[in-house]
Amino acid sequence: MTLAQRKLVVLAIFVACGELSGRLLLAEPAPSATPGATLHDAREVHLGHVRQLTHGIENAEAYWSADGKQLIFQSMRPPLECDQIFKVTVGHPEHQIMVSTGKGRTTCSYFFPDGKHILYASTHLSGAACPTPPDRSHGYVWPVYNSYEIFTANPDGSNPRRLTDNSAYDAEATICPRDGSILFTSDRDGDLELYRMDHDGKNVKRLTHTPGYDGGGFFSADCSKIVWRAARAKTPEEAAEAKQLLTDEKIRPGQLEIYVANADGSDARQVTYLGGASFAPYFFPDGKRIIFSSNYGDPQGREFDLWAIDIDGTHLERITYTAGFDGFPMFSPDGRRLVFGSNRNQAGPHQTDIYVADWLDAAPPSGAPETASAERFIEDVRYLADDRREGRGLGSKGIEQASTYLEDRLRTLGLEPAGDQGTFRNAFRAVTGVASGPATRVLLAGKSLAASDFVISSASASGRASGSVIAAGYGVTALELKRDDYAGVDAKGKIVVVRRFTPDGLDEDQERRYGDLHYKAWNAREHGAVALLVVDNPEVAADKKVPDEAPLPGLRVDTLGDGGLPIVLVSRAAGTPLFAGGTTAELEIDLQQQSTTAWNIVGRIPAGAADKLPGVVVLGAHYDHLGMGGETSLAPGIEAVHHGADDNASGTAALMEAARALMARRGELRRDVIIAAFSGEEEGLLGSTAFTRHPPAGLQMTDLVAMLNLDMVGRLRENRLSVLGVDSATEWRDLVGPACARAGLECTQGGDGYGPSDQTAFYADGVPVLFFFTGAHGDYHKPSDTADKINSAGGARIAALVTDLALAADRRDTRLAYHAVQAPPPSGDVRSFGASLGTVPDYVGPEDGRPGVLLAGVRPDGPADKAGMRRGDLLVEIAGRPIRTIYDFMYVLRGVKPGQAATAVVERDGRTVELPVLFGTARRPQ
Repeated sequence: MTLAQRKLVVLAIFVACGELSGRLLLAEPAPSATPGATLHDAREVHLGHVRQLTHGIENAEAYWSADGKQLIFQSMRPPLECDQIFKVTVGHPEHQIMVSTGKGRTTCSYFFPDGKHILYASTHLSGAACPTPPDRSHGYVWPVYNSYEIFTANPDGSNPRRLTDNSAYDAEATICPRDGSILFTSDRDGDLELYRMDHDGKNVKRLTHTPGYDGGGFFSADCSKIVWRAARAKTPEEAAEAKQLLTDEKIRPGQLEIYVANADGSDARQVTYLGGASFAPYFFPDGKRIIFSSNYGDPQGREFDLWAIDIDGTHLERITYTAGFDGFPMFSPDGRRLVFGSNRNQAGPHQTDIYVADWLDAAPPSGAPETASAERFIEDVRYLADDRREGRGLGSKGIEQASTYLEDRLRTLGLEPAGDQGTFRNAFRAVTGVASGPATRVLLAGKSLAASDFVISSASASGRASGSVIAAGYGVTALELKRDDYAGVDAKGKIVVVRRFTPDGLDEDQERRYGDLHYKAWNAREHGAVALLVVDNPEVAADKKVPDEAPLPGLRVDTLGDGGLPIVLVSRAAGTPLFAGGTTAELEIDLQQQSTTAWNIVGRIPAGAADKLPGVVVLGAHYDHLGMGGETSLAPGIEAVHHGADDNASGTAALMEAARALMARRGELRRDVIIAAFSGEEEGLLGSTAFTRHPPAGLQMTDLVAMLNLDMVGRLRENRLSVLGVDSATEWRDLVGPACARAGLECTQGGDGYGPSDQTAFYADGVPVLFFFTGAHGDYHKPSDTADKINSAGGARIAALVTDLALAADRRDTRLAYHAVQAPPPSGDVRSFGASLGTVPDYVGPEDGRPGVLLAGVRPDGPADKAGMRRGDLLVEIAGRPIRTIYDFMYVLRGVKPGQAATAVVERDGRTVELPVLFGTARRPQ
């Protein structure tokens, strides 16, 4: 066909509402093909019955109608000089109707789900001519014309109506098939971000907030998630360049990666880390996988193919193999067909056409190397977080299975055993059970209580007590509540009976604090009581119904703690008469603890470099969790598997991946690397503390150059990672920043080496540490912390970062310089909630079981440090109050005031030492 023939314009006249309206029906060139071109490559196993719908110059971005019968797309064909929007019936490709105005430039069209409207962006209000193309003399850029606005129109293109009205770029709009809401890209706030608005253009909400480009977004079929492409600025310089280009209505796409998020923009995560230009993502019908276009794999960056990947970044699979360009894929509403744009079978240079293929479920090839680490990562998480692991609680079959699994993983990876006696296991003892012994008995008014009428509290001390019984309300003394249940009560030498739980009107924090049996016991002891009885006998107004009695709790390991006096919970029937007074009680408590052997799993990677250096680097993560729930569960009263996929199956999986990577690079190691999976972290850093007290395999703590701890690294969002402990060595900040940049992660750095995870035991022993953490979330310490919510690609990325930093610490000529960090001063408008000593308790306690609080460390220049307290001191008294447990310590600190002077008593090297202290200010956690 000649050029003159191609420019033939056929005018089609439609009658609408009694008036004539014109629409252009542009004839296409006759089908032809380049010799040797193909419609289908035999390796494209997912594509069947590939057919070509258009035969023009530039046809692309075709999207289905809700009934799957039509496609809407953009095309530039003679005599058009820039893109306009066309519509075609899939079974009748011979005619395509132009449904845009024919003026200006258009882009990104879409059908509304009701089939009664279409959507596209256009510049026609700024003039009929095509906008001036961008100047590419200084590099490849895309135009982002501020004259683009978003329009709706009738299906035939009539009655176009404007939805956006500003001087910004508004385009790249797609539609939720459920409610018709619109996802689009705009620079209205000074940066190219994703926005969502109602079908009529109202209620605009910004979804992304990161410098750079976010665009080309689509909804999942159920509209619960969105997927898009992004070229985000990694440095302040890149952000400044992007902002300058945007003032000239241009962007430099650079590396485009695929992101997913919830439909409101929350929980945004990067899916691909391919380093090329990946774009045009679309969800598979089930929402669990993404198909997209990328030049990944082509060193020249010119060949674009379709690829697929799971939304967690696993199972990357190549879909198309023909030369040139394949892009803009979209599944039909029934999921049976795929439409895409392609250069295949092109009749001339730069010709892109629209193709439809049947989608075939075929066995995919093995995962590409770039996602293999993510697949190994999630495989480990799924094993550890499986229901059959029983939540990996201490003493369970599930944690024994987990320890065996990790032992086998290290052996398979080729690590040397670094545990006890040539094994991978480093043993320590842990309390896993508690029971009431045969000597236990409770007598009220001389009569023995039936076993069904009482239970011993896990917070009870063993021993005997007898005396008269006196009531003290709920056992609460709280100035902020203006309540003192001991007012007028002479409890000295008596057995106090109190009501279980708390009075009405308290908030959740107050209920937890004052309903805690440890608190009730401490307060009873403060008032001189010799034993405590607790009864579910609530205060109820005369017009209110008395609530049903709560079941008597069982003995539990997670609430163990010697409260310093016998504590018994009594049934309502047997205990209510005690509040009338005039009776006596006699108690004999025989609590017996059961312990078991628990295991750290420890392996060694020997240094392989010729210039070896003394010392070792430790990488660690804990693999235990909460079992079926318990005291620290945030789903109280629910006995169910607490899967702990993020906490801390994710850290353990990243640890295994880092071990694999370091084994592969052992020739670069100048120092040995120890890989340690700790148990007992949830019970108070038991495994890591045991490791530091009795290092395995002949290690000395002075050998350790650094410890890198991974805890909760499975929920990477927006590529933002917290790296804590950077102040524990003077060199960390210079190492962490560049390593994060290389990994493409935005790292927040800060903090000393203390915190609620295993690195604390090492930092307190003089070892520089880092702690990697992707942040808290609503599933923390709940059964809902499951493997399906894990960001596999992000976890694998963090494992690569930790590998990089481990190598950096390992290969240094000199050791990292340990830095003891000062206690941070209060800052900002912070409400004080008591006093502080600047101590770091050792939650495991003394090995001989003596009462008191063992100090794992003291913060430099804090009150304890100034008073002369040291790591290893056993704090047994403060401000005249005996300290038996960490609970006692906490209640004393809540009761004294900042600036108050007192005397602390510690046991040190077999001596009792009195030290004057001046309490500092504690801060409420923000």
